[in-house]
Amino acid sequence: WQIWAVYMVLAAGLSEEQALKQACPSCGATQSCNCSSMGLDFIPSGLTGKITMLNLAHNRIKHIRAHDLQQAVNLRALLLQSNKISSIDEDSFSSLGKLELLDLSNNSLAHLSPVWFGHLFSLQHLHIQGNSYSDLGESSPFSSLRNLSSLHLGNAQFSTIRQGNFEGITLLNKLWIDGSNLSQYEPGSLKSIQKINHMIISIRRIDLFASIVRDLLYSAIWLQVREIKLDIENEKLMQNSTLPFMIQKVTFTRVSFTDEHFGQVIMFWKQITSLRELEAIDCVLEGKGQWNTTQIVSSGQSSVETISITNMTILNFYLFFDLAGVESQLSKLKRLSIQSSKVFMVPCTLARHFSSLLYLDFHDNLLVNNRLSETICKDAWPSLQTLNLSKNSLKSLNQTAKYVINLPKLINLDISQNNFGEIPDVCEWPESLKYLNLSSTQIPKLTTCIPSTLEVLDVSANKLKEFSLQLPFLKELYLAKNQLKALPDAAATPNLAALSMQRNKLNSFSKEEFEGAQVGAVQLSLMECYRSLMVSLICALVFLVILILVAVGYKYHAVWYMRMTWAWLQAKRKPKRAPPKDICYDAFVSYSENDSSWVENVMVQELEQACPPFRLCLHKRDFVPGKWIVDNIIDSIEKSHKTLFVLSEHFVQSEWCKYELDFSHFRLFDENNDAAILILLEPIQSQAIPKRFCKLRKIMNTKTYLEWPLEEEQQQMFWENLKAALKS
Repeated sequence: WQIWAVYMVLAAGLSEEQALKQACPSCGATQSCNCSSMGLDFIPSGLTGKITMLNLAHNRIKHIRAHDLQQAVNLRALLLQSNKISSIDEDSFSSLGKLELLDLSNNSLAHLSPVWFGHLFSLQHLHIQGNSYSDLGESSPFSSLRNLSSLHLGNAQFSTIRQGNFEGITLLNKLWIDGSNLSQYEPGSLKSIQKINHMIISIRRIDLFASIVRDLLYSAIWLQVREIKLDIENEKLMQNSTLPFMIQKVTFTRVSFTDEHFGQVIMFWKQITSLRELEAIDCVLEGKGQWNTTQIVSSGQSSVETISITNMTILNFYLFFDLAGVESQLSKLKRLSIQSSKVFMVPCTLARHFSSLLYLDFHDNLLVNNRLSETICKDAWPSLQTLNLSKNSLKSLNQTAKYVINLPKLINLDISQNNFGEIPDVCEWPESLKYLNLSSTQIPKLTTCIPSTLEVLDVSANKLKEFSLQLPFLKELYLAKNQLKALPDAAATPNLAALSMQRNKLNSFSKEEFEGAQVGAVQLSLMECYRSLMVSLICALVFLVILILVAVGYKYHAVWYMRMTWAWLQAKRKPKRAPPKDICYDAFVSYSENDSSWVENVMVQELEQACPPFRLCLHKRDFVPGKWIVDNIIDSIEKSHKTLFVLSEHFVQSEWCKYELDFSHFRLFDENNDAAILILLEPIQSQAIPKRFCKLRKIMNTKTYLEWPLEEEQQQMFWENLKAALKS
């Protein structure tokens, strides 16, 4: 019947494994198990400890049972999003102590239970958005998730956030709350989180938004606000606190602004003195720019240094005002990016007030040449070093250069993806210009319009058939996607370090095209010349050093000393002696395997059959199987009244019972007690004992020990003395 039972267990295991492979064919070969989009109604059986990633997304699972994941103890990632899960047994995740990612998003969970997450001590990423719960409960469902790094929650029905909902979380890299229908927020609810690197919140009610921002002033570094109409009315953020503000960046995504409240919005964010960067993505500005500039100016200077705007929709952008009156707010700005927002000009009077601006990006707008006289007028952008005018409506390279000359500190200019078509013979550029991007501008040739001061030139994706410019300082040249039939003359670019020539029409090479620095003149290091040899030598030296260290350690018993030191340190934390009620043995016996015949057939028989009998602890008989040998020794000594050492030549010469039993000597002698009883089975000199056991040699010289007599008439006296010592 036992064989039959084993057979049934094995057969059941094999059948479960076969069922798992049938449900998810990818589960058999690797540690990653992909069961997504399989039409599964339940989590398949047969999951084992070898699986580290389980993907069950996009199925029809409604319920997670307690035993479904019980054997998958090594799971690191569990993906259950986009199912129909409405209930989870309390112990469903109890065996997933190594789980790092759990995705339960887009299911039908009507409530969240703290018990689900109680054993997920390693969890770092939790996604529970898109369910049907309306709140997070009365307390925190995340209190046990001490390693949580990112949390995404909320849904269309999510309406309430209470104090205590985030207790237990102190640090988050990302917190994303979908609260588009949030109707109740208890002030202070988010204050328990000490630091949030990136906070994302979708919200509609402006009063709740202001309360949330107040709670995040001292914890969030990057705040991203989504899908709200910022109709702010005199909201005050300042509180009676000396703590420094933490918010450094604010991003608006799909947010709408109105002329009526724009001044209040600016004043609201100017209260956050730590704010350095503002970003707007896919936002809408309803109005013409008729803002209360007096109110804006009177609120003081802004601390913002970077503004990025992408795909801003201005409903009446052709009627938009010139922003007169806000000039004083621009002096500290260092980086400005306005992309894909239909910008067609910047008034000269406004451009002159960007006194600190270093970077300006107008990519994908409606800038035209006849408006550049306003946008880049004399004394405009006085500190500008980088200008991006790519993908606009510029037609004349000559006129573009004419106005760019007004930027005396310009280093980088990107005017790619404009339709210049022609290129003049001569152009004037700022003397500081080092980088020029003319890619995808439809130019058929290159002339001396290209400044000779350049270090980087990109003219890829044009109609070039030759390259014959003299550019003595050029280091990088990009000529891809042209019609070149020959390489550029090497003598014309003596400092060239990088050349891109793919997708041309090269068909021949000449000697002159490769004239440049001679290979023999280049000085290379040994590592560059003989990299493989040097790596091999270094590896050999490292291996030799390790070998020497191992040999020295073996000779001087370094491993033994380290093991004994570690065991001694561990033992120091334990009580010196077990309580009397825990004493189980009269003596623990330490002996050599070669002396086991005398110990087991003579001494044990004599002592354990005495009246009353003595209880002896022998490692062969009484040690707990599977337990570490040192722990067995420690426990046995602590549960024994005395310790018997059966000393002999075998004991000394057999590596001291393979080093494991040496800890017993180490601990007993370190305690300076008299619990040790020495039995000399045969004559042995203390000098024969290895030096590292100096305490044992010392005790043999200072303490009386029992010698086993060969004469039978004296053996009775030996046993009486031994029994008396054991009883003392």
